[in-house]
Amino acid sequence: MNIAIVKDEIFLRHNPGEYHPERPERLVKIYERLAEPDIADFIKILKPREATFEELCWNHSPEYVKLIQQTAGQNHVQLDPDTATCPESYEAAIKAVGAQFVGLDAIFKGEVQDVFALVRPPGHHAERDRAMGFCLFNNVALAAHYALKRLGVKRVLIVDWDLHHGNGTQWSFYQSKDVLFFSTHQFPYYPGTGRVEEIGEGEGLGYTVNVPLPAGCGDPEYATVFKKILVPVARAYNPDVILVSAGFDIYFGDPLGGMLVTPVGVAYLTRIVKKLAQECCRGRLLLTLEGGYSLQGLSDCVAAVIFELVGRSIIPTDKLQEFEEIEKPLEVLERVRAVHAKFWPEVAA
Repeated sequence: MNIAIVKDEIFLRHNPGEYHPERPERLVKIYERLAEPDIADFIKILKPREATFEELCWNHSPEYVKLIQQTAGQNHVQLDPDTATCPESYEAAIKAVGAQFVGLDAIFKGEVQDVFALVRPPGHHAERDRAMGFCLFNNVALAAHYALKRLGVKRVLIVDWDLHHGNGTQWSFYQSKDVLFFSTHQFPYYPGTGRVEEIGEGEGLGYTVNVPLPAGCGDPEYATVFKKILVPVARAYNPDVILVSAGFDIYFGDPLGGMLVTPVGVAYLTRIVKKLAQECCRGRLLLTLEGGYSLQGLSDCVAAVIFELVGRSIIPTDKLQEFEEIEKPLEVLERVRAVHAKFWPEVAA
């Protein structure tokens, strides 16, 4: 088995409130799909561990970690207008982080090539001392810290294809060249960050690559951006591991989004990052669930990712050829090239 899933019942017990879009049913639907034999026979299941206080403080202030810790056992704590906890949210959150570490350990020990951490709560909006956008701790940012501090890697690539910009992840490494952060996102939209001109600073100058997209983009636009920007930049950066903030609110039927990506399009994005992992870092690829609020979209898109990773792609031959050949004219591509050509001459081609 070359793929593992990190899953646990604790992730179903985080409940931010009645009628909240980030509800437990998101994972219930995914876990039900995983149990079907066309997927279950091809995946290994890993259990998460708890992240320690010290580990959480790699990316968050001690005061903030204590604040979230104090929500344990409390019925309802409203941390911001969108983000709330229940009695078991803290345990779910530290295991969502620990799931990253378990997944990376399995990859670096050679037990599997790819891991998909199917966790809640999501993480990419969480900042150093602030809960935001349904997120408590920044799962993927902490995965990057773990890879750098515990696994001896020098360069981490984070690919964030969630509908919303991963502000928390961006600010975590804005002054670092050890992590290259690449993001596609609907813009303007929550949280309001992710302009092309946000490119990092100091040693991190050029190591933040934002591709803000207008609502209404679908498979052809995403395929073009990944081929024309991500692929040349990633090859030049040559990461030791690739992490993906895999949000499925880009799905065409998502109630919180305005994008038009299909499960076949998601499979193609997965194909690109998997191929980059094989080229650059011995196949080391960790994906982590972020957003996605259509239950059917979540089920179909997660299945599409897994099928791609295990070599049973759902992409029809004619559609694959179309993806490979198409270059959708997008105004944002020229802006990204203009800003990043001095850092990544490869994007000018």
